Amino acid sequence: MDLNKIKTDYNEKINKAKNSAKLELIRIELLGRNGLINKLFTEIKTAPNPKEYGQQLNSLKNELENIIKEKSNNTINVDSKIENCKLKIVNSFGLPKVGHLHPITITERQLNEVFRKLGFSIYNSPEIVTNEYNFLRLNVPQNHPAMDMQDTIYIKQPQCLLRTQTSTIESYLLQQQSKNLPIRAAFPGCVYRNEKVNRSNHFVFHQYQAVVVDKGVTMKDLIGTMDLMFKTLYGPSVVVRYRCKYYPEVEPGVGPDMQCFNCKGKGCVLCKYAGWIEMGGSGMIHPKVLQMAGIDPKIYSGFAFGMGLDRWTMAENYITDIRTLMGGNLAYKPNEL
Repeated sequence: MDLNKIKTDYNEKINKAKNSAKLELIRIELLGRNGLINKLFTEIKTAPNPKEYGQQLNSLKNELENIIKEKSNNTINVDSKIENCKLKIVNSFGLPKVGHLHPITITERQLNEVFRKLGFSIYNSPEIVTNEYNFLRLNVPQNHPAMDMQDTIYIKQPQCLLRTQTSTIESYLLQQQSKNLPIRAAFPGCVYRNEKVNRSNHFVFHQYQAVVVDKGVTMKDLIGTMDLMFKTLYGPSVVVRYRCKYYPEVEPGVGPDMQCFNCKGKGCVLCKYAGWIEMGGSGMIHPKVLQMAGIDPKIYSGFAFGMGLDRWTMAENYITDIRTLMGGNLAYKPNEL
């Protein structure tokens, strides 16, 4: 092999190396245990003049080692200057922030995990829906106040709107799966209402819905499922109460309230001095809702609940203003990464 050509080629490669990492790769390729020079040393016996060839090869090795060493010293100095420059920039502007999941996403995934273990499927649907699936199929009367502009955000297309509740997903699901019962499904989602933004309300917020339809489903199943959900997220000592409430899509209706995490039931601005925070709505699916989906309410029954995912997240992370969740200054906890 032409040793002069090897010297010329590698001398050029070494001079072109722009940093210590690339230079190290060249050194390994040339002088490493399985490098070119060691390979050439194993071929000395087959050379026409082994002694002379060995001397030339040894001389080449020493020369290339010196070239690499000299280049390495120069490269380290350059790398050091670059690193010092980087440190100055970082120190001027502060340490870079570490990316992390949004708290709502973390809570949503925790709930998804809970319901998957219970045999639920996770669904989703479009956020632009029709008046029929957002209201009428949920037993909301045509003249109900919730259909007015003060609550609902309509778009230009007739009878189309931004969904006001994740119960809309339930409307689509019941119709699609009416011939494929039983149903056990959960679906998180973003919803929209024409609300005035304040500490506890926003015009864009999140809900978490769950629906079960099967034979023999009772209120006991609903309460048991919600109890498990509360305890999974907030621990066994969480305090929850259930109040009778009216919702058009369920009968009877139940409203779960959690003792305020901020004041521990004493009363504060966050809970509006009630000591309790309303966490959502629930109940047994109204027979009319099942009928409109093509399900016989004499054979099947079911329950549904929709929870305010923002409020669940606030309680879990001790956030006292819902507007914080829409801002860009959310810190992270190391165990959430």
